[in-house]
This record gives sequence, C-alpha cells and structure tokens, in this order.
Amino acid sequence: MAIDQTDLMNQDNLLSADSNQFLTFTLGDEEYGVDILKVQEIKGYVPNTRIPNAPSDVRGVLNLRGTIVPIVDLRSKFNLGTIEYDQFTAIVVVVVQNRVMGMIVDSVSEVINIPPSDIQPPPDFGGNMNSSMLRGIAKVGDKLIIVLDIDTVLLGDNVGMSFAA
Repeated sequence: MAIDQTDLMNQDNLLSADSNQFLTFTLGDEEYGVDILKVQEIKGYVPNTRIPNAPSDVRGVLNLRGTIVPIVDLRSKFNLGTIEYDQFTAIVVVVVQNRVMGMIVDSVSEVINIPPSDIQPPPDFGGNMNSSMLRGIAKVGDKLIIVLDIDTVLLGDNVGMSFAA
C-alpha cells in the first residue's frame, strides 16, 4: 500500500519552524535521510520493467498512475552489494528537478525533525572520495544519519538517462 506525503505530514513528530524534516531509511546497517519535501510517496517494492542498456543502478521503470518513473537501486548506486528484496524493501518516489524518480531502499524508518544546527557539513575525505552527494551528517540521539543531496544522487553522472517521450 502506498503512503503519500499527506500521510507523512500528519505524523505527530513533525514540523517546527527551526527544524528540517527528513524521511529516514536504511541501506545495510546505515541510516540515511532525504528532505521530506522531495518525497512524493512510499511504495512497497514491486517488480519493474527493465530497460536495455540502462546503467547498472537503474533497475528499470514503473508505471505510477500514468507516469513512467525510472527506478534506481541505492545499494547498487552506493556500491553496497546486493540483497534479496523482501517485505521491508521499499520504493521511495521523489521529485528531483521536476522529475519523478524512484529509489529502492532496504527499509523506510520514520520522518524526523533535525534542527539545522545538528547537521554537520560532510567531512573532507581528501581527493579519494567525492562527497557532493552528501548534504551533511546529522547526529540524532546517539546515532548518525547520512543526509543525502538527493538531486545529486539521482541526477549525477551515472543516471543521465532521459525517459521523456
């Protein structure tokens, strides 16, 4: 069953004037967050249609109420290996630069408020790693959440495919 943004926004722990809201999800043992305003809906995993010659992290496309949506597997995008999709696997549908795209995640956690002061800039990894996909690292309680710049993640060099008719 799909959850739309209206359902997400009605949760008790949301929105204060000095906080940013993030949908959190897991990939492996790590927790990630994306700006809730980018999220259109969350769906349980459903098989999608493969596209020939697509980059390895693009799993295919999905027909979402008449819109053809490219689906990116974030595990593959981040070189985290593969797992069998299960009942917790989800497709998070986001809008990035006026494009609707889906991303496969291991599981969706929750929507949380993170004050901007609790988000640290990405660490400097030197020349070995491009941290442009990171908006920052947030400390929430005793855990760290990797806050993604989802536009850069999904529209970077490896996902330059256009599915427009």
